[in-house]
Amino acid sequence: MSELTVGILGFVCIIAIVITLFKSKTMPSMAFIIFPSILGLILVLGGYYTIGEIGDLIKGGFKSTGPTAALFVFSVLFFGIMTDAGMFDVIIDKLMKCVGDNVIGVTVMTAVIALIGHLDGGGASTFLIVVPSMLPVYKKMHMRPTTLLRVAVLAMGVLNLMPWAGPTMRAASVLGMEAGQLWGGLIPIQIFGIILCLAHAVFAGIQEKKRGAGLNGKLAMEAASEDAAEEVQHQKDENEYARPKLFAFNICLTIAVIAMLVWDQFPSYFPFMLGVAAALLVNYTPIKLQKKMINRHAGPALMMCSTLMGAAVLMGVLVYGFNASGAATIAKPGVEMMKTSVVSNMASIISMILPAALGQHLPLVIGILSVPLALCFDTDSYFYGMLPVMIAIGASFGVEALPIAVAMVVCRNCATFISPMVPATLLGIGLADVDIKDHIKSSFGYVWIFSILCMLFAVLIGILPL
Repeated sequence: MSELTVGILGFVCIIAIVITLFKSKTMPSMAFIIFPSILGLILVLGGYYTIGEIGDLIKGGFKSTGPTAALFVFSVLFFGIMTDAGMFDVIIDKLMKCVGDNVIGVTVMTAVIALIGHLDGGGASTFLIVVPSMLPVYKKMHMRPTTLLRVAVLAMGVLNLMPWAGPTMRAASVLGMEAGQLWGGLIPIQIFGIILCLAHAVFAGIQEKKRGAGLNGKLAMEAASEDAAEEVQHQKDENEYARPKLFAFNICLTIAVIAMLVWDQFPSYFPFMLGVAAALLVNYTPIKLQKKMINRHAGPALMMCSTLMGAAVLMGVLVYGFNASGAATIAKPGVEMMKTSVVSNMASIISMILPAALGQHLPLVIGILSVPLALCFDTDSYFYGMLPVMIAIGASFGVEALPIAVAMVVCRNCATFISPMVPATLLGIGLADVDIKDHIKSSFGYVWIFSILCMLFAVLIGILPL
């Protein structure tokens, strides 16, 4: 089986997954398992891989997503316990006093929290800060959680240009330069992006207000009777599980967990493991009550974990290849590959299609296509697999490597956290209880326009050539 055929089959697999998810035919975890497994079988029958090699690829996928799966489980348990203990009720009351019935203030606050939270460059930690703190406010004001995610991911995409963030570091390593040096040229674009994401937050707030969101909006009036019934049940649960006297302990514990996560000296899941253990021991002393609390939140945790486990199969079959020593790995600069991955072959197909017609305008073309391609490629494959190929193509037309890298970094960053190939995206939608298809539908158009505006600004100030 030729590499061209393998690449085509990869695109067919991705398209099949996207169509299945958008038509709500099955859960994401099932789609992530079934279609890559079918692809793997075809590759085995075609002689590209052996059965044993497919097994190695899947193991590789689990190695890369396993820690995130543990993070999913324990973060859901932790924030579930904190919610039941009443910690967020106090925080919501304080936030509501600050914003009042100002829907636009809520969306702008979301963007600001996301910008500050993403200073460490970690998508998972940012979602864990933004979503649990703001989602209850959105629910109380009858605002859509998809709006919360869209506002957050655009802010996160802009901050993801930092030199210690993954995309910028990867692009710099391919270019053979310091990440800080690459970032230096991106600072004007980043400033423009921050202004743009705040403007979008205002626009998103106006949209929600027109829908009737707000404490006294049309949606609040319509839901009044339903809310009354839910409030009775909520009050009952609150009386049973609330621990108002332990608020100071719980807030300090939460800050400590987030601080450990941002400090990044431990595996990302470990702070939440400690947090769950401490929260249960202090808030719910009888062992029967501890078991009850875990069972109470086991469903959402398992659902999120199963989605990521499915993504591990997807990542393994599509993203991993085999190096010269025969080990399953992701292709990186300086690593000789014995057998290229499916996404590497997909990148080669794109490289064959683009140059003949577009030549010297390659940076702009790849910038425009970056958002759709983000749905097909994970961060490593995009920068380690596609970027070197694009640089080589650009060289044949006299296009320098730097503008190509800038276009790919700036425009792809905008779409990082709507891609199902990025584990942090799955964490974000899980915390917000939003389907991946709804997140993509809500955000894709805005993210694409956002990325093109950033690219045009780069052209305007001379960073990107026409």
